[in-house]
Parts: sequence; C-alpha cells; structure tokens
Amino acid sequence: MVLNRLRSAVSRVTRPFASAIARSGVPPNLITFAGFLVSIVSAYAFYLSMPVLGAIVLLLSGIFDVIDGAVARASGKVTKWGGVLDSSLDRYSDLAVLGAIAISGLCNPVVGVAAMIGSVMVSYVRARGEVEQVKMSAVGLMERAERMVLIAATAILGILDIGMLLLALLTNITVLQRLYHIWRSLS
Repeated sequence: MVLNRLRSAVSRVTRPFASAIARSGVPPNLITFAGFLVSIVSAYAFYLSMPVLGAIVLLLSGIFDVIDGAVARASGKVTKWGGVLDSSLDRYSDLAVLGAIAISGLCNPVVGVAAMIGSVMVSYVRARGEVEQVKMSAVGLMERAERMVLIAATAILGILDIGMLLLALLTNITVLQRLYHIWRSLS
C-alpha cells in the first residue's frame, strides 16, 4: 500500500532497462526464476545468521521481482502462466526467507511461524478476492514489497527480531483488512 505510491516512479526508472532486456530476448520467466534463486541465497544467508548479507541479497531479489513483469510487458510476453509462476515462486521465496530467519534463532520461532502464516495469507486472501472479481490492489498495509523492505531494514538495523514481530502482527492485520474489503465489496 505504502510502496504502491512509488510504483509509477519505479516504473519510469525500470521501463528503459526492461525494454533493453526485452530487446535482448531474455524471457521474463527466466528473470522470475533467477529472482527466486537469489531469494534462496538470501534465505541461506539468514540461515547462517548473517542478517545484513541476507537483507542485501533480499533487496536484490526484489529488483528481479520488479523487472520480470516489466520485461514481460515490454516484450509483449505477458501470460497467465507467467503470472502463476511468479506468484508461486514468490510464495516459496517468502517462506524460505522467513523460515530461515525462524530456524536460525534470529527471532522467536513462534513469531517466525506467525509471520510466515500472515505473509502467505495476505497473498491467499488477495487471490481469493480476485477470483470473486473484487479489486484488491493496494488493499492493506503489508503487500510483498512492504514485507521485504521491513525484513531488510530491520535486519540491517540489527533489530530483525522486532521486524519479525511487526511482520507477524501487520500481515495478519492486513489479512483482516482484506477480508473486510472483500466482505464489503460482496455485500
């Protein structure tokens, strides 16, 4: 929601870069998969209790997440399969990073599990709302970009345990916001 306001600015910056990649013939799904692999490296860094490195690599994976869709649009290769692949690998990435943080001892394991559940449910409720034809863009506090920035920022600041607690709380609040939005839209 907060970072959605920056999307147009980010889009203006990434559009020329994405167009150049599209002209080179790199498939958008390859970029999606590369971003997934980078997020697994981030998860491994968190697992090794190297939170600053994990945060930097996590932010790098976010760049891939922004670029893949822009390349798909620039190349005219936007497909339903690409959307499904992107969403699926995003969930694997999220759970790998949060799971690594939880089992590494960088946060309370119960908080880590709550953050994992909340993060997956934010995406699930959005998908269910969209199936019911409810516009879900920018509904709730903690979309994926906000979650990644929160984890990275608190890891760099040395307060990842607080970041995970905030993530656990705010993602589940976001689920409630989205459920309320869907209920209002369908009533």
